[in-house]
Amino acid sequence: MIALNGRSSTGLEVRIAAMLCYALGFVSGLIFLAVEKNSRFVKFHALQSTLLFGSLFIINVAFSFIPLIGWLLNLLLVPLSFVCWIACMLLALQERKFMVPFIGPIADRESARF
Repeated sequence: MIALNGRSSTGLEVRIAAMLCYALGFVSGLIFLAVEKNSRFVKFHALQSTLLFGSLFIINVAFSFIPLIGWLLNLLLVPLSFVCWIACMLLALQERKFMVPFIGPIADRESARF
C-alpha cells in the first residue's frame, strides 16, 4: 500500500478523490481528469475509470442492439460491471493503485501525461 497523505488539487484527501473518480462511472472520471492538477494517483484512477466504464457502456449499448444473445450477454455484463464498480471504489479508498487488466497499464502510462 502506498502512503498518500495529503490533499489533491481539488481540496479533497487523495484517497477520497480517487474513490470519487469511480462514483459516477466515466463521467466522474472525466471530471477529475479535467480538475486534478497535482496527484498522479488521482489522475490514474480518473483515467482508469473513464476507460473502464466508458468501454463497458459502449459494450452494453452494442449488446442491446443484438436480439436475444445480446440481451443475455447484458444480463451477465451488468452485474459484473456493478461488482467491478464497487471493487474499484473500495480499493481506491484503501489507497491501492491496482490495475484493471488491459486498461490499467494504459491508464498508468497515460496518467503521467495529464
